Amino acid sequence: MERIASADDPRLRDYRDLTDVALRRVLEPQGGLYIAESAKVIARAVAAGHRPRSVLIQEKWVPDVEALGLAPETPVYIVDADVAEHLTGYAVHRGALAAMHRPEPASVESVIAGARLVVVLEDIVDHTNVGAIFRAAAGLGADAVLVSARCADPLYRRSVRVSMGTVFQVPWTRLPEWPEARGILHGASFHLAALALADDAVALDVFAATAPQRVALMLGAEGDGLSRAALAAADTVVTIPMAGGVDSLNVAAASSVALWELRAR
Repeated sequence: MERIASADDPRLRDYRDLTDVALRRVLEPQGGLYIAESAKVIARAVAAGHRPRSVLIQEKWVPDVEALGLAPETPVYIVDADVAEHLTGYAVHRGALAAMHRPEPASVESVIAGARLVVVLEDIVDHTNVGAIFRAAAGLGADAVLVSARCADPLYRRSVRVSMGTVFQVPWTRLPEWPEARGILHGASFHLAALALADDAVALDVFAATAPQRVALMLGAEGDGLSRAALAAADTVVTIPMAGGVDSLNVAAASSVALWELRAR
């Protein structure tokens, strides 16, 4: 453990300007890093086999970090609260941050092997929605999550935080473009169910009553929804019946409703 008094210390470069989304999008893939926030989330990442490059904490959180069982060579930087806030650009209420090495991406085939229910996220750019969907997937029994190339990064700090670390619990990887993605999923005997508004859509409860053995639930971005290519790839368009003049739910809320209805009974 090393105590650091200045936010300008070069050892803290991984933690600077975390509120600058554009900067993080540039730096994270090239540096192969992501930021995990809170001892609980760091513990889940370590349990999933992810390796921290360093940990940043305040003095009162030292016992929590000691309990993580980090490798002896992992540097732990101890700073005051004002240094942490000046460094990151926000108040670090959860006490601990870790710069984590990104694991090598898994193949789609390995992620969906043995899965019954998977979630496909197409171009959902809001990190909060991505994190919330991962939490729903973990809590409601989805076996895996597949994200499109333009979907928000599940390992972005806000996604990880909103998911409560379940992005480390649910297997996930990037999916190629349609129709290649359709070929992979069909090759694994998945029925593609697109959650969308359409004249010929099947009500969710009706679909769930006789759902195929393996289902890939497709979700699109807020506003635009699933692309034409995704809808063309789908085997069935499924909708959640609504009331009160409301036509749809937030995508994270919709994922929870659909996953509950499609859960294994």
